[in-house]
This record gives sequence, structure tokens and C-alpha cells, in this order.
Amino acid sequence: MARRRRRGAVALLGGLLLALAAAPLQTTPAVATAPAPPPAEGSGMVMVLDSSGSMAEKDGSGSTRIAAAGKAVGTVVDALPAGYPTGLRLYGADKPKGCDDTRLAQPVSPLDRAALKRAVAGVRPKGDTPIGLSLEKAAQDLPKASGGPIGKRTILLISDGEDNCQAPPPCKVAAQLAASNVDLHIDAIGFQVAGKARQQLECIARSGKGQYFDAPDAKALARQLQRAGQLSANGYRFKGQKVRGTLAQSDAPTLAPGQYLDSIGPNEKRYYAVDLDAAATADFSATVVPQPGAKVGLLDSLHTEIVHGTDSACDSTYELFGQRQSAIPLTSGVSRIPSQEGTDGCDKAGSYWFVVERKAAKDSDASRWPLEAMFHVEHPLKKGVTPAQSEPEYGAGGKTATLPTGVPKAVTGGTGFNDARALTQGVWRDKILPSQTLWYKVPVGWGQQLRYDVEFSNEPRVGDGHSAVTAYGGTQVYTPARAPVGSGTSEFTPQVPYNGQPASLSMGTVPVAWTNRYESDSNVTPVHDKGAFYIAVSLSSQAAEIARDPQIGVVLRVAVLGKAKSGPQAGAGVVKSDAAGAPRASAAGRQDVSGGWAAGPVVAAVFGGIGVLLLAGLAVAFLRARGKQRTGGGDSDAMRGGSW
Repeated sequence: MARRRRRGAVALLGGLLLALAAAPLQTTPAVATAPAPPPAEGSGMVMVLDSSGSMAEKDGSGSTRIAAAGKAVGTVVDALPAGYPTGLRLYGADKPKGCDDTRLAQPVSPLDRAALKRAVAGVRPKGDTPIGLSLEKAAQDLPKASGGPIGKRTILLISDGEDNCQAPPPCKVAAQLAASNVDLHIDAIGFQVAGKARQQLECIARSGKGQYFDAPDAKALARQLQRAGQLSANGYRFKGQKVRGTLAQSDAPTLAPGQYLDSIGPNEKRYYAVDLDAAATADFSATVVPQPGAKVGLLDSLHTEIVHGTDSACDSTYELFGQRQSAIPLTSGVSRIPSQEGTDGCDKAGSYWFVVERKAAKDSDASRWPLEAMFHVEHPLKKGVTPAQSEPEYGAGGKTATLPTGVPKAVTGGTGFNDARALTQGVWRDKILPSQTLWYKVPVGWGQQLRYDVEFSNEPRVGDGHSAVTAYGGTQVYTPARAPVGSGTSEFTPQVPYNGQPASLSMGTVPVAWTNRYESDSNVTPVHDKGAFYIAVSLSSQAAEIARDPQIGVVLRVAVLGKAKSGPQAGAGVVKSDAAGAPRASAAGRQDVSGGWAAGPVVAAVFGGIGVLLLAGLAVAFLRARGKQRTGGGDSDAMRGGSW
């Protein structure tokens, strides 16, 4: 029977509850953080600094705007990872009048902090503001797009006014550059701007697939510049072979097991062909990576499906953003699992298609997004091996689980699945930027389950410490096959409102069991293979309007519950653990525990009011409807084919 999973539905209900009730929520030695990995080929950033006459004016703190900008540039280059390709372009710095007054003051090359600081220190503001021309030139300053793994190229504009040349129009230039370069985006920082100047800078960022950062004073300028720079340098690091999916089955490229890179536009489908035998489980996942802060709708989603023949869906699911504040990486996973009886329509050997569809509202980000796809094959157990029973309940890994305590150890999360930072059981501390997602991986063996809490710290807030703005923290947990398993569960919630005061989330999985693949629950079925489970932790863009410091503290309390078994078979013995508490690899395992794929998020929040109770009732009714739909197998997917 074809399974039609709807994992994203409860995440949507949780997001609606949070949107209505967003309110404040009431020793081990440190370990060295891992050095930053080298940037992907083709990556780099060029800062475009306004050096026009207005930058010589006072900034309100006894200094000039250009002096404040110089200090801010110094702050950001000190925070960038060593070797990250960075350059500086100036406009209005060389003559009192002239709409051609733009020059490259420091070429884009491996980070030279001293040279960048000297270049800024030597600026004497003079002339006009040819922003449009400077953006065109800045795109040429950056490295050429790579033919390998997708890089990230950034133009970071810092300005205190609007373009007074208008030839070419800066918004139009930004849109053209973004449309012709899937890996390029333009961020803009407005330094003490208002009215038309701010509107133009916001338009440049929006058209350039980037973010606008408002800086009303020198401290805010340094903070926002540091955030923008680090987001650029720490973007998702892709891995895989380039492939071009097609819009129909007929000419789809045939994939072998592995990892692939493509791109996908709004409301577009991509087809990929695979050849499967009759016995193996085939796992597929797709991850889309929007630019940080890109505009999304509450119901924007990523839909994945496995199709056999012309109209037979073996598995189908979708994942929702569930909030409108900002886009984050979104992953959807499906599996072709042969039935126990071997009589299902998807048990046959032959040609299948992996289908990826991006659903987007009309006013959502219209740019193409990088797409990372994975195809993995799990071979059946050896003949005569009886697998252990399935483990469909959270049990000891539920909300009330006891988690580690003590002094947190320092860690630096990765940028995505491919460089996720390895963690063991314990308490860990990190720092996260607004619009950022941090990634970790934890080895989980047969019979074990992952359970963790995420705590966002109490942070000094901007201004008088009071803000009507509410951001969102989030988490998701992924299996080794990159299937998210925390969105649709009634046990945990993947989002929590954050306003600078402490907020926490809880998340976890059921125990790993080979026979889980035959369970109907969408958060149990994927937890059928041991390996590295991934944890993703996100913070929405609005946190930039709340926190005074560039980064926000985050603590993870990670537990791997239960004793690891030596294999998936019934009666398997317990694996001896090493000093760190991680299970050792065994001959019975098909996948090294130290490698693999990911785990997901959880939230705890307190709500009140009749409206929330009403929505809770709707959630219960909806969950019952999900159960009825799942048993039907062949029902049409309510999210397919409609307009958004």
C-alpha cells in the first residue's frame, strides 16, 4: 500500500498556535572549537562602502559617519574566518562630482585584515553616490561561479543615502544580477537613513535576494555589518554531483546512489529517475537552501514523492516553513520500502522517479534556490535473520526525559548536513546569528533514541530593552537518510517565540529499530537505521531587531538513551561503549555510526486563552483526520495541484 505521509501538518498547527500566543517564556573542561572549513570554490564577499560627501557628516556620537564605518569594517573583518575571500569597493571617494566615481580599493582575495583596515582608514568622503554602477562593478569583482559544489557570493552594500545618479537604476541592477546568478545575493545596510533612502536600500536587498539591516547608530552599524559578514562566510556548504532534473518523467536523468546538486524555482517540479530492485529500501531526501532572510509564506513548502509507473505514488510528504519571518534550509525525505508481503505495487523491480516540488505563495521569494538531493539504498537483512520488534513509542525519551546537566562545553555548529559538528552526550554551548541555522550530528545505535533540549539565552536588548518584535527559535531532527521526524509529532513542537528572554525547545526520536519501517506513524517509519542523526537549530531574522550583541547564546542538552545493540536482529547483544559514551562500530552494522545523516527539533511553550484552546481542539480533530487519510493510501494529497 502506498503511504501518503503528511509530516508538515502538525508543524503548521504549532506555528499557528505560536503566532497567536507569541509571548515571553518564563565541571567539564571546555573543548576547542573546530577550525572553519575552507570556503567552497567560487565563494567570496565584496563590501561596497559609501564614501560620498554625506559620510563626512557627524554620526551623533562625536565622530563622523565614515569613521564609524571604518571601525565597523574593522570589526567585521576581525570576525570573518581566516582566508575567506573578501574585498572592498568604494564610491564617491575620489572626486567631488562624478557618477563614474567607483573603484576597487582591495581585490577579493584570501582575507587580509590589515590591508582592508588600511584601505578604509585612507578614505576621505567627497562625491556622489553611483550605487547602481558600483553594484555592477562589484559583481565583476567577485570570483566566477564554480562549476563544482555551489558557492556563495555576496555583495554587502553600506550606505547612508540613496543613489543620486540613477544610471543605471540600482534596484533594477540588483534584480538583474540576482536573476542571472543563483549563488549571488546583495545585502544592504542603511546607516542613519530614512524615507526614500531607506526604501531604496530595502528595494536593493529585496531585489538582490538579500537582507536589509537597519543601523541607526555606530554601534548598530558594527553589529549589523558583523552579522551580514558572518552569514555570508558561514553559508551552507554544499556537496554533490551537478545534475539537472526535468519537468517531466520522460527525459529525467537517471541517478545512482549518491548526492546531487540542482536548483529549483517557485512552484516548479523536478524529476529524477532511478532503477530499483524488488527487495531494497531506497531513501531519498531533498534540501532547499534559500538565501538567509528570504521572504516565505506560512504555507510555502517542499513536497517530495516517489512515483512508479504513471500515477502510482509509493511515498509522498511535504515540509512547511510554518512562519513568515524568514526562510531557512528546508528538507523533505521519502522512502520506497518494500512491503512485508511483497505484493504491493511498489514492490516491483524497475524504473521509479523521485519528484521534488517547491510550493510558494505569489509574494514569496521568486528566485531559484539551490537544491541538494540524496539517494541511498538499504539492502535487506540476510536470509534467516529475524529483526527485533518495532519501537513506535517515545517511552523514556518523551518530554519528561532526564537530560545532562553541568557546565556546557564550547562547540561551533556546522553550516549544513555536510559539515555538521559531531557531538556526544552532554551539555554544549554555541552562538547563533539571526537568520542562521547551526547543524550537529550525534551517533545513535540500534535500540537507542536521541533526546535533546535547545535553550536560547537571555540577551541584552537594543534600545530601552523593550521591543514589540518577536522572533522565532526552531529545531529539527533528521535521520541518517535526512528524513525530518520532529515536525508532525504530538510529543514535541519545532518552534518557540523568542524576544531576548530565555526560551527553550525539546526534541527527540523513538528508538532505532529495523522494523520501524513498517509502522504507519510518519515520525516512526524513518527511524529504521542506525547512524548519525542530525540536529538543526535556527533563529529567525527578527532577532536582529531584538538582541544587542551580534550573536545569541544557545545551549544544547543532548542525551542518547538506551544501550546500543550489536545489530538489528532480535536478541542482539549490547555493544561496549568507549569513554565518550558512543557505541563502537560492529560487524553487524551496515553503516558506521560516525558517519551519516541527521536529527531534529523540539519546543516547549506556555500558552493561555480561549483562542488557543479552540485551536488545540482543531489540532486534535486534524490529527484524527490525518489518521483516516493515512489508512486510505490512495487518497489524493490535499496540497498537490492547488494554487497558493
